[in-house]
Amino acid sequence: MTDTYLSPLWISLRTVIVATAITFFIGVAVARWMSRYSGKLKSVIDGIFILPLVLPPTVVGYGLLLLFGKHGPLGKLLLLIGTTVVFSWPATVIAAVVVAFPLMYMTSRGAFEQVESTIEDAARTLGASEWRIFWSVTMPLAWPGVAAGTVLAFARALGEFGATLMLAGNIQGKTATIPIAIYFDIQAGDTSHALVLVAIVLAISFASLFALAYWKSRTSLSKSRISHREEVDQDA
Repeated sequence: MTDTYLSPLWISLRTVIVATAITFFIGVAVARWMSRYSGKLKSVIDGIFILPLVLPPTVVGYGLLLLFGKHGPLGKLLLLIGTTVVFSWPATVIAAVVVAFPLMYMTSRGAFEQVESTIEDAARTLGASEWRIFWSVTMPLAWPGVAAGTVLAFARALGEFGATLMLAGNIQGKTATIPIAIYFDIQAGDTSHALVLVAIVLAISFASLFALAYWKSRTSLSKSRISHREEVDQDA
């Protein structure tokens, strides 16, 4: 595989791994908070978090450009410390995080809302701290949904194009992710190169979805075996 394939592949993988890690922690924290929040502004806040999912990616990218551009509020702050993110590799991560966050947030929030509060209350009566309750009780119970959200966020970040192109541009060896490389290959008429990159994206996406499906099937099988053993023990 030549550098024309390795470069966008490496940029995409590096971007997706970092973006998924950031999205995971932010998404879980926000989803946990929103699953217990019942204030008057819940619908408004919820809509803001989900908004990047329904907006055209170019609109999201333009919004990020307004924020991080040299005349934007965050861009001005970055210039004060002598740096910028526009047309740089961190811009690809920012774009991927923003577009992938709604999937991580919605899936995780639904998983946390399914956790019975009585189970958490029982842990509190035993003197467990909130931090321990979250990691020892809440997170294991919500983990199937959180894992699904992580995979969906990974896949969405991998396929991100519009917002990345607006904020990071198409700089070979720096910001040219696989989707961007595919687009410009087709524009240049290099369909054979584009097809190889398409095959790479399909393989990575399918592998991640297959791993999730396999893990869920194994988890379901283990739970059914445990339930069967408990029934046998009760009958005995």
